[in-house]
Amino acid sequence: MCRIVVADDHGLYRRGLRSALATVIPNAEIFEAQNFDAAVFLLEEKAPVDLAILDLHMPGLLAPEALVDLLPIYPDTRFAIISGSEAKSDILATLSAGLHGFIAKSQSDEEVAHAVQEILAGRIYVPSLLSQASERHRIQPAKISDRLRNGRSIGMSSLEGLTQRQRSVLKLIAEGYSNKEIARDLQIAEATTKIHVAAVMRHLGARNRTEAAVLLKTLLTKRMN
Repeated sequence: MCRIVVADDHGLYRRGLRSALATVIPNAEIFEAQNFDAAVFLLEEKAPVDLAILDLHMPGLLAPEALVDLLPIYPDTRFAIISGSEAKSDILATLSAGLHGFIAKSQSDEEVAHAVQEILAGRIYVPSLLSQASERHRIQPAKISDRLRNGRSIGMSSLEGLTQRQRSVLKLIAEGYSNKEIARDLQIAEATTKIHVAAVMRHLGARNRTEAAVLLKTLLTKRMN
């Protein structure tokens, strides 16, 4: 029995992918998630999971690098990104983060099925379009010091990019809670807390918990003014 988590905020595509995988891997248990929080929940609830296929831009997953802290927590799970993007930069970022494959939504059902079978077999899947893809310009996140000096870049959009769970984690970080205390307060596993903390830090460009707390307080002060 093979267990697969398919996470994508577009329900039509998610269900289509599930149906396609069920055809080529008939003995698979396939679970759906509509955002990153739900995917992490399924990784815990349905453990062990053999493969997690995650949409690159679904709510809560801000970049492939956010999964770096997830991989060692689930060493027996293979992780792949699926995306509408064909940018070489996104493919390379995915592989550099240590994930096991990148699947483009433009690929045919047969190509996607082949990619999944390759990843489940323990191999790294790289789409052939990598050699054809052109680099696209990507905006690099500003350093936290720049954000604190620049009123425009420190708008509430910095928080809007976080999921509700990540905002709750950030609030507790600002109040000085440890990972263990956050896990207990939110009734989630400590491992899940670490994943959310890492995602929040990367999104805000914070080097440590103190900087994250300062940034949150700055954002809230600007909203009240």
